[in-house]
Amino acid sequence: MKDLGAEHLAGGEGVQLFGLLNFYLEQEQRYQPREKGLTLMEATPENDNTLCSRLRNAKVEDLRSLTNFFGSGTETFVLAVNILDRFLALMKVKPKHLSCIGVCCFLLAARLAEEECDIPPTHDVIRISQCKCTASDIKRMEKIISEKLHYELEATTALNFLHLYHAIVFCHSPERKEVLSLDKLEAQLKACNCRLVFSKAKPSVLALCLLNLEIETIKSVELLEILLLVKKHLKISDTEFFYWRELVSKCLAEYSSPHCCKPDLKKLVWIVSRRTAQSLHNSYYSVPELPTIPEGGCFDGSESEDSGEDMSCGEESLSSSPPSDQECTFFFDFQVAQTLCFPP
Repeated sequence: MKDLGAEHLAGGEGVQLFGLLNFYLEQEQRYQPREKGLTLMEATPENDNTLCSRLRNAKVEDLRSLTNFFGSGTETFVLAVNILDRFLALMKVKPKHLSCIGVCCFLLAARLAEEECDIPPTHDVIRISQCKCTASDIKRMEKIISEKLHYELEATTALNFLHLYHAIVFCHSPERKEVLSLDKLEAQLKACNCRLVFSKAKPSVLALCLLNLEIETIKSVELLEILLLVKKHLKISDTEFFYWRELVSKCLAEYSSPHCCKPDLKKLVWIVSRRTAQSLHNSYYSVPELPTIPEGGCFDGSESEDSGEDMSCGEESLSSSPPSDQECTFFFDFQVAQTLCFPP
């Protein structure tokens, strides 16, 4: 705090923000993945029996898709990636188990970051992710992940630092708040999370690089000066800072697209194969109409017989369609299905 000087702090609010920053700095190392495990993953060649960086990156893309599909927040995604990387850097994982692990990381993160009413049911996540595992498998794997991470799942991440830096900057210059979009910064952080290399960066440094690049884009000298004061307070060396800033810049150049700048504004489109579409189409129309109830409020013998036959036919037809309405929530309505999809 003394590095910045009292004249640079916007009253009591600024003092509180820097107090929180100091707390995050104490916590970040505790929740970083083991660098040795990440380096080993990077050096691993691609084959059927070992986990490489490409498979890890693909799984994080899947996590981003699940997050978008279920409408979960950025915090859920970033936390899920942190849990995934810490576990993968700690354990030898076979590629065939990665789908189950990814779903577990998403569910564990959602339970920590989302409101209870917004946590997606395990069964729905299994169906949408197509992970080919059961609810019991998920439960067992969640226990393994939690135990290996000593139940320390609620981590301090780059997103925490990004929000805090944003608040510090506009504690000093509130009139520029609309110019520096937090949504855009979060989208850029998601892009970085999809690359294994950024799991090696300190969360405080990664978030600072993102904010620095965005401030340079809008060419604000005032905000840049504030950010440099924050960098000085963090005691980040120029060598470390410029190394990661260059990597972040290259990553964002590759991810520069409307999806990155406006992550949640475009509707998702659910894309299925012709065979799957035909199956969904048939199942939608396979549910028979229920028998008409007579206005008299009673059946005669023949009507009762016919009704019983219709109901039995209905049961047979229903048994050939998906098990229940709850299970089919995301599948049977084409008008809904056409507006949902995993982004590329």
